[in-house]
Amino acid sequence: MRNIKGCGTALITPFDDGGEIDYESFRGLVRRQLEAGIDFLVPLGTTGETPCLEEEEKERVLETVMELSDSRVPVVAGVGSNSTRHVISGISKLSKYGPDAFLAVVPYYNKPTQEGIYQHFKSVSESTSAPIILYNIPGRTGINMTVETTLRLAEIENIIAVKEASGNFEQISELIRLAPDGFTVLSGNDDVTFPLMCTGAKGVISVASNIAPFPIVRMTKLIAEGRIDEAAVLHHRLMPLFKACFVESNPIPVKAALALSGLVKNRLRLPLTSSLEQTDRLMEDILKEIEDL
Repeated sequence: MRNIKGCGTALITPFDDGGEIDYESFRGLVRRQLEAGIDFLVPLGTTGETPCLEEEEKERVLETVMELSDSRVPVVAGVGSNSTRHVISGISKLSKYGPDAFLAVVPYYNKPTQEGIYQHFKSVSESTSAPIILYNIPGRTGINMTVETTLRLAEIENIIAVKEASGNFEQISELIRLAPDGFTVLSGNDDVTFPLMCTGAKGVISVASNIAPFPIVRMTKLIAEGRIDEAAVLHHRLMPLFKACFVESNPIPVKAALALSGLVKNRLRLPLTSSLEQTDRLMEDILKEIEDL
């Protein structure tokens, strides 16, 4: 089992003018991440507009990442759904590509009870021998996975980590304090990566690292090495970027920034639409501010 820690990028999925996946640009993005020293890659998450991808597209996206990463870094494949059967089916289909772990979100819209959340992830874990990373993001799912439920799930052998994006620092801190050996807490929000890692989280699944992989990788490494003052400088320099990535629904601002950098076209699939003019101006200013990092 490979160690999932440090900075992992929740990869976007670029589209061409016709709305199809631009695999050439996607390969360029993955290579750029690897050249920046990224610690792991996360295709097929929300940032990748996965709810709007066809099943065969999901397979080709993961196959492309696996081919380019070539075992250099771990790959965590998103399999989120609000249907337990759908998650299990997704794991079955994607397992043939050999990802190192799967990322599964708390079921959204259904609003299950805490027992329902536990039974969902327990069933998912029992369907595979692959490592599972939980994903708690109540702002998108409509339900929070409590510390108690997360700790129950942490006792299951192949549930190895949680991506925590609840925004509740007290909850996440308590989870870090009580987590059993071998269970990893990862930040799910770029803007709190620094304080969470300083208190025991082991890394981040980052949106902003699509834009600025090198400085975010650098920041997480500095924290892991105990060089907190140096990491704090980067955290403060990057904070405007972290905030700007969510002035519109993710990944709209990220794609705007990458388009300004000439890396992708500013295209999304409905129901998401391309960035507003003020978002483009904001991202242009921020790119100038961080170009020396």
